[in-house]
Amino acid sequence: MGKYILAINPGSISTKVAVYEDKNIVFEKNIEHPSEELSKFEKITDQYEMRYKEIEKVLSENKFQLNTFSVIVARGGPVAVLEPGAYRINEAMVKKLMNNPLVDHASNLGGVIAFNLAKPLGIPAFIYDAVSTDQMTDIARISGLREIARKSLIHALNMRSVGMRCAEKMKRNYNDLNFIIAHLGGGITIAVHEKGRMTDLVSDDEGPFSPERAGRVAGKDLINMCYLYDEDIMKKKLRGQGGLVSYLGTTSTVEVEERIKSGDEYAKLIYEAMAYQVSKGICELTAVVKGKVDLIIITGGIAYSELMTSWIKERVEWVAPVEIVPGAKELEALAYGALRVINGKEKAREFK
Repeated sequence: MGKYILAINPGSISTKVAVYEDKNIVFEKNIEHPSEELSKFEKITDQYEMRYKEIEKVLSENKFQLNTFSVIVARGGPVAVLEPGAYRINEAMVKKLMNNPLVDHASNLGGVIAFNLAKPLGIPAFIYDAVSTDQMTDIARISGLREIARKSLIHALNMRSVGMRCAEKMKRNYNDLNFIIAHLGGGITIAVHEKGRMTDLVSDDEGPFSPERAGRVAGKDLINMCYLYDEDIMKKKLRGQGGLVSYLGTTSTVEVEERIKSGDEYAKLIYEAMAYQVSKGICELTAVVKGKVDLIIITGGIAYSELMTSWIKERVEWVAPVEIVPGAKELEALAYGALRVINGKEKAREFK
């Protein structure tokens, strides 16, 4: 018998769950959360019980008992500035995830759910390659206001995993190459991977808009809007009610593409604008490595869209070859990382 691993990945509009036996996937489920369901919750932390129960339900329906698992691993939210790799989830981490994370983000719930599932069983729970994984250089942290430093908040888990797989496909070492990787999902982030380190990035609040996030908006206009609405409303406008849902009333790229096929020119304008902004973000990061880019990688759930990726590709392929890696192998990356830890091949850090 191998070691059974439960991997949990809460995203902005879904919760993905998988069971692995060692490196072999046994079961995978994407639990979708429609925007009308999520709109019932004031804060992301209020979604905890709903997502926890959905995971329990899915495991029960597929005849998985919690005492089957040797370890539970979750996508790490932006809890604090962290190194790449595994961190053991403890009470201090749970408290910070629920009350004072760097950013209010759905992935924060992963660590809390994993901890509360694992604790009664006496088995370890980890986060891996957290959203707040930080390898930025000092020069990249400068923002333009002394009081505000730029932060590393990206889809590190999928990016690092995809980068390493693409390097292997090229028969090269990830640590010898320069990649620019764009993750297109409920949130969109882009990072330059400079010889194996994510030295600079475009985060989801300073770059392209996404299905439900506003991205980069004009500072003076944003200040003016803050006088019209209270803090909670403004936060929702930026994260949850921005991007496609602001313009088109939906977070579903499938629905948007159906509208475009039906001749909706406004939907086409907004959707292409998202591709346009992603392209600008990719090209912005070429300056970090002085144009020496070995490969551009487009990944994440929206990378399944041939329309979206074709728009981006035609604007950026002059920089470097473009590789499309649709989906997010985040559950696999989580499971493999946890397996390395429990097999003694990698050491988990302790969160303080």
